[in-house]
Amino acid sequence: MYAYKDQPDGVFPSVCSLDCPDQCGLLVHKKNGRIVKVEGDPDHPVTKGSICNKVRNIKERLYDEKRLAYPMKRVGKKGEGRFERITWEEALEAITSRWKELIEADGPESILPYSYYGNMGVLNSESMDRRFFYRLGASQLERKICQSAGEAGYRYTMGDSKGTNPEDTVHAKLIIFWGVNAVSTNMHQVILAQKARKNGAKIVVIDVHQNQTGKMADWFIPIKPGTDAALALGIMHILFTEHLVDEDFLREYTVGFEELRDHVVQYDPETVAQITGVSVDDLYTLARLYGTTSPSFIRIGNGLQHHDNGGMCIRTIACLPALTGQWLKRGGGAIKGNAGYLAFNSDALQRPDFLQNKHTRRINMNQIGRALTELKQPVKSMFVYSTNPAVVAPEGNKVRKGLEREDLFLVVHDLFLTETAKYADIVLPASSSYENTDFFTSYWHHFVQIQQPVIGPYGESKSNVDVFRLLAQKMGYEEPEFRETDEEMIDRALDYPENPFMKHIDYTSLTEKQFIRADVKPILPGKLLTPSGKIELYSEKMKQDGYPPLPTYVSIKQDEKLPYVFIPAPNHNFLNSTFSNNEKHVQLEKEARLYMNVEDAKAAGIEDGDQVRVWNSRGECRLTVSVGIGVLPGAVISQGLWADAPGTNQLVNSLTPDRLSDMGGGAVFFSGRVNVVKE
Repeated sequence: MYAYKDQPDGVFPSVCSLDCPDQCGLLVHKKNGRIVKVEGDPDHPVTKGSICNKVRNIKERLYDEKRLAYPMKRVGKKGEGRFERITWEEALEAITSRWKELIEADGPESILPYSYYGNMGVLNSESMDRRFFYRLGASQLERKICQSAGEAGYRYTMGDSKGTNPEDTVHAKLIIFWGVNAVSTNMHQVILAQKARKNGAKIVVIDVHQNQTGKMADWFIPIKPGTDAALALGIMHILFTEHLVDEDFLREYTVGFEELRDHVVQYDPETVAQITGVSVDDLYTLARLYGTTSPSFIRIGNGLQHHDNGGMCIRTIACLPALTGQWLKRGGGAIKGNAGYLAFNSDALQRPDFLQNKHTRRINMNQIGRALTELKQPVKSMFVYSTNPAVVAPEGNKVRKGLEREDLFLVVHDLFLTETAKYADIVLPASSSYENTDFFTSYWHHFVQIQQPVIGPYGESKSNVDVFRLLAQKMGYEEPEFRETDEEMIDRALDYPENPFMKHIDYTSLTEKQFIRADVKPILPGKLLTPSGKIELYSEKMKQDGYPPLPTYVSIKQDEKLPYVFIPAPNHNFLNSTFSNNEKHVQLEKEARLYMNVEDAKAAGIEDGDQVRVWNSRGECRLTVSVGIGVLPGAVISQGLWADAPGTNQLVNSLTPDRLSDMGGGAVFFSGRVNVVKE
């Protein structure tokens, strides 16, 4: 019934696997066994048939002539990218025999998995791989590169990753996109906002760059990088001073509003304007707009947390809806993420109990460059899948130096010979999500979705799940959990009575319906997962953990005495480094650019269209400059993680620091400093 891959022609349901909050429902058109067209599923209740260019052109990626079709072993120097074909049996034997030697000589912690969410399918991102590396006793990877700082900050205020139902935001009368280029990274939230605007809503965008989202706003407010918490505190100051807060809500549903009221006295408009670059008049206008408009909704962006103060920044903005009682208004409140509603049984899926040594070392993925070059007990082998650290990880030059080590046995499982794979000893071909069985949980909307294979495996490619099953067998692991089918694992993950929102969802129901809405209730009234059960404007837990208990602005670090804060933001046609090596998507994006304020450019003798060298002590890259007023003086913005193409030098993460955020161990991609000079 669900053997879509065996049917050569037709239109079949699918789901987008990209690391994107929208997680669109898709319809895949096949002819003669090949995908010929991908379109949005108009029956999906949230995404409703609209999809982005990235997915619309996915078939060019799936059938790219550069896609890996069989295992290979290295025959040249590391980084040269010279390989010869081998069989899967030879590849598995090479990997496991080397690992057995390393375990005997250096212990299992000499081996490190390195992965992220290049494929958002739950099975292929966090199931059999976790079981395998727990059982192996490998060093544990802290996967902190994206959401961890913001999640920690939001949790201190709200208790869990839960917010407004995005479908309700059409009822909002004020929508603030704060630090999110949603046109490129959350397009369906933009569609909902535009529907709200037709009903009278005003759209405000607060960001360091007037990107596509800023250009579609009714009001764009430019802000200095890393000062967003100060702006939120300045809004609070005015809300309290002008009696625009909902005191009944604050008394019933929050902890610490009196302390917060006294605390924000210091964040007067003049002080905040000097910190943020937002004028006093604009600050008053914004605060009064927020304080007098209901329902009001804030879409809290991902980029804000990629500063030194990222966790506190998100924690601070998350306090704002409580001040005006927005959590009781349909369409009001905020979204940082909604993954808490779709929590599944991760312990049953991942089996952390397989790890015998509970003191196994942990390595933060943001500092993989340090781990590969500085550890006294070095990482001797790394297995990379669903990510591309040579391009994506901070301190890129340090990362690539580590990957060059001849004593590092590197295995990469991917769809393409990525920049990381060129350093590998063994390269394994990965299947795409369209070739796998998997299930998906959005971190924005409230739907769980199923993926049945639409096409057969490309060449000899295999899924992450299949590869780790084979490795477990080759290592001699006899536990039955390493022989579970995909279907059994999905049922195991969804059997989770602790989450009442998903008690009606299992593998059978998903295959019958394709997508199912979680039985979600509004966040309030009800008890939150904070220690008090309320919104914590004052957090005793933060105090115990060594943080200020009240929202506080702390400036980002000036790691070097260079003139510009550098923000390597996402672009429209790539997703991190995914698509950066596919010709169609590169043509759509055109070229790697650096956005610079006209005053800064004039002072530096730089004109629009010039080639510039962007540099700091960590490295350098060369980009084409775009001069204008869309960014404030003192900041420069790039967009997208471009491939390491011949004749270019555009790896922007050569410039980014690998220090960690204030909380959550997150990345601080946006808090580095650079200089810019004309070539």
